[in-house]
Amino acid sequence: MRFHPLRFGLLLALACQPLLAKPVMLIVHGAWGGAWQFAKIDPLLREQGYDVRRVTLTGLGERVHLASPDIGLETHIEDVLNVIRFEELTDIILVGHSYGGMVITGVADRLPERIARLVYLDAMVPDDGDSASALVGNRLPLSEMTRDGFIIPIWVKPGKTHPIDVPHPLKTFTDPISLKNPAREKIPTTYILTVEAGQQPEADAFWASAERARARGWTVIEFEGDHNPHWRKPAETAALVGSLARD
Repeated sequence: MRFHPLRFGLLLALACQPLLAKPVMLIVHGAWGGAWQFAKIDPLLREQGYDVRRVTLTGLGERVHLASPDIGLETHIEDVLNVIRFEELTDIILVGHSYGGMVITGVADRLPERIARLVYLDAMVPDDGDSASALVGNRLPLSEMTRDGFIIPIWVKPGKTHPIDVPHPLKTFTDPISLKNPAREKIPTTYILTVEAGQQPEADAFWASAERARARGWTVIEFEGDHNPHWRKPAETAALVGSLARD
């Protein structure tokens, strides 16, 4: 076999190239939940080529042993910011579900240069100074559900088999969010409104958030499913979220 310097040099250059990094998809769960809620779509998104990271917010999920009434919205925003900083993540597709919309909005305001796309999955869309409790309004009787600094709805009961929803720190709902960085508004953003079969979109609990998204010029997609499609329709949810991120 004859030695070809040009061919050898090309092969060597290809071999020395670092492997192409997979796009990072960082997922933030909603109130009372944890990263476990997205366990079903995790492998499906990985099959699509994503480096999936699921954050559990302080005091929730497997971090329930850290639960305290002193945990506020800022704590949860820092939870996600520190994953980004310490893992040196960039070009992130940042997904927030329900209350997680508050968190990813705060994260995007602090580190917009690290975020490639925002995806709000049936999530809250706050303006500067909004709190989760204000956005919820009368849809949840928070005063009746609050005990010892935690929001405890009727479905959060002891004795259930893990993984389970757990009491949620009230302060994360009453703290207003501070949004000061206009660069956040330039991040491509999609809102997914889940609407149960047979229900009118206008009757959905998150319709107002979807309307706020439309007013901002975001793409709004209506998806048939309940509030937790990642749990009950994982294949369809993974396909949708994955396609949005690729776009």
